[in-house]
Amino acid sequence: MGFDLNYMLELLPILFKYLHITLEMAVLGGIFALILALILANIRVFKIPVLDQLSQLYISFFRATPLLVQLFLLYYGLPQIFPILVGIDAFTATIIGLTLHFAVYMTESIRAAIIGIDRSQMEACRSIGMTTRQAMLRVILPQASRVALPSLMNYFIDMIKSTSLAFTLGVAEIMAKAQMEASSSFRFFEAFLAVALIYWLVVIVLTRVQIWAEHRLNRAYQR
Repeated sequence: MGFDLNYMLELLPILFKYLHITLEMAVLGGIFALILALILANIRVFKIPVLDQLSQLYISFFRATPLLVQLFLLYYGLPQIFPILVGIDAFTATIIGLTLHFAVYMTESIRAAIIGIDRSQMEACRSIGMTTRQAMLRVILPQASRVALPSLMNYFIDMIKSTSLAFTLGVAEIMAKAQMEASSSFRFFEAFLAVALIYWLVVIVLTRVQIWAEHRLNRAYQR
């Protein structure tokens, strides 16, 4: 069979109806991953006893194992050991998996950005009576966010693409819908090309947002 452009164009609106599921998983996973990464980054920076060692073990495991394996462990494996998790649905399992996986990489980006801020700024904050918490929230983290933003956005974009693995757990997102359409029509090239174009469009939009955000954060440093 040759390439059928009309079929692909007809398929695009169908796939777009499932895009919100993909974006919802990525946004929720991104928010939770960022929160977890901020907590872990502070634990690593201040080397809190016991918690620092546990965070290093967590980071080591999730960095060394594939995301697909982690999703399977969460959705298929853990319920065998913890029966309370039997009721967890594939959508929730995917969000948890994305959160735990990408928090590892975000942690290292945030930690590096915090360490990159000159120590004299923390000392200056303490000299005027600020607590460590106040100094972190008002001075250190705002500056670190400017440094960490590009890598954090890259991880979020990667997270959006990684939601395509959710179809292996049975989540009906755009990849799963494309697979079903291709199986019924045998137009695999057109179906998966349509998916690729949608992901490409989303990434283009996010790249524009990243450029805008970087420009806003860098305005204070421009002369």
